[in-house]
Amino acid sequence: MGTLEYVMWHILGYAAIPFIILAGFIAVAAVCIGILSVSKDKQID
Repeated sequence: MGTLEYVMWHILGYAAIPFIILAGFIAVAAVCIGILSVSKDKQID
């Protein structure tokens, strides 16, 4: 593996870390909102 290829893979790898963390946070938030919206009380008195 050449030096340029090595550097490019490291840049792509480190650039992907925030995306992976944010995508996981959004997925967990969406699942929690879905669970809460299904389990909430349907009647409003």
